[in-house]
Amino acid sequence: MSPTSGGTPQGANPLRDAQDRRLPRIAGPSGLVIFGVTGDLSRKKLMPAVYDLANRGLLPPGFSLVGFARRDWENEDFAQVVHDAVKEHSRTPFREEVWQQLQEGFRFVQGDFDDDAAFEQLRQTVEDLNKKRGTGGNFAFYLSVPPKFFPKVVEQLKEHNLSSDPAGEGWRRAVIEKPFGHDLESAQELNSIVHKVFAPHEVFRIDHYLGKETVQNILALRFANTMFEPLWNRSYVDHVQITMAEDIGIGGRAGYYDGIGAARDVIQNHLLQLLALTAMEEPASFDANSLVREKIKVLQSVQLPEDLGKHTVFGQYAAGWQGGEQVAGYLQEDGIDPNSRTDTYAAIRLNVDNRRWAGVPFYLRTGKRLGRRVTEIAVVFQRAPHLPFDTTDTQELGQNALVIRVQPDEGVTVRFGSKVPGTSMEVRDVTMDFAYGESFTESSPEAYERLILDVLLGDANLFPRTQEVELSWKILDPIEEHWATGPKPEAYTSGTWGPKAADEMLARDGRVWRRP
Repeated sequence: MSPTSGGTPQGANPLRDAQDRRLPRIAGPSGLVIFGVTGDLSRKKLMPAVYDLANRGLLPPGFSLVGFARRDWENEDFAQVVHDAVKEHSRTPFREEVWQQLQEGFRFVQGDFDDDAAFEQLRQTVEDLNKKRGTGGNFAFYLSVPPKFFPKVVEQLKEHNLSSDPAGEGWRRAVIEKPFGHDLESAQELNSIVHKVFAPHEVFRIDHYLGKETVQNILALRFANTMFEPLWNRSYVDHVQITMAEDIGIGGRAGYYDGIGAARDVIQNHLLQLLALTAMEEPASFDANSLVREKIKVLQSVQLPEDLGKHTVFGQYAAGWQGGEQVAGYLQEDGIDPNSRTDTYAAIRLNVDNRRWAGVPFYLRTGKRLGRRVTEIAVVFQRAPHLPFDTTDTQELGQNALVIRVQPDEGVTVRFGSKVPGTSMEVRDVTMDFAYGESFTESSPEAYERLILDVLLGDANLFPRTQEVELSWKILDPIEEHWATGPKPEAYTSGTWGPKAADEMLARDGRVWRRP
């Protein structure tokens, strides 16, 4: 079985976990350069993920990690920062022998993004690691920086001959965090800049939700079982609800969040990707091109409701009680303009205009300071066409539903009607539950573990492509434009489930939101 250029053997299932002994997915000689290495994402997610991969034996012995930031650090200072981050945030136990081998490949480069001398030092550092650590010219550049710096960093990589291996033997890849633009025009402009330096197959846009086990399980649930797919269509499904709720506020992210908002931050990427995976047709195979092809078909089929005023809602959290503590409203948060129109809650109805889903509404909602932290996909089925019971026997009976819980209690719940024990015929809703933590002895790797490994392997299955990003903005832009010219966002009390208008939106369709 010969490997492909990306490192995944031909004919293999790329969704197979890296720990599967029958098909180990181990990165070849390589290194990772992190720009913005002093930020929270790097400290809490990226550095621990690198260690956890090393601890699982999935990185090569000569793997190298280079940090780039303005701090006045030596290599030893950087190593200590990584050590502290690993100790605090890693998923796997700390092992001294793994750490000692890993830290030998640590390097730090001090500089700003417009500092030519710093990028020249970075180039020399990469060349030195090629010789001393055997990285083979293979480097991924992770842009863990604000989006406004993406163009400058990418241009500097090209200017200093870092975007390709001068020897012509190794690969170079760019990893870009969301948001990828703030509307369609800016996304297209950024795509143009990035693709002048890196080929499309060398660009990996991170959507960490796609690295979660439960998101990948959508595909397994649908296509590895015969019991669900025959019902997965307009003949049986009444509607679909996709929810990402947070119980926290914006914290210290005012500078980033204000002007972006919930819809741009979550719906444009996470929720539309979940919609695409839920609604897509079965791909010919599970390679990246086949998966992307089917997701693109769904996004191309998405239609906005005719009346955006009735079928979209945006709001801002007001002061209230959360977790037993009184919390401030969004407009009272430090650094927020008291006249801000930024949405901290967004709910929209979308239609997928194809043969499978015609007439089935997809309701997407996200928000901060809601009742609890939860992300789920609820496929709600139509009511039975005929119930041969007295009305009083089934007065509490709801609609069947299959709920995929993405976080925090990862698993799947099926809701159906069952007879209550006793002499009378009383039918009541019950649930059948599958939980990852109870069904498998293996612990699930963090999303960033999976995604970083995939970057090093060149496996693009879980990374949105250019067309997906641009189609998502085409869906969201008209909604954002509508909100910008209409009334202010509706206030909702912290700790509740959002504005009243969101409940009214579903009530017009004769439906109600699920209470997770």
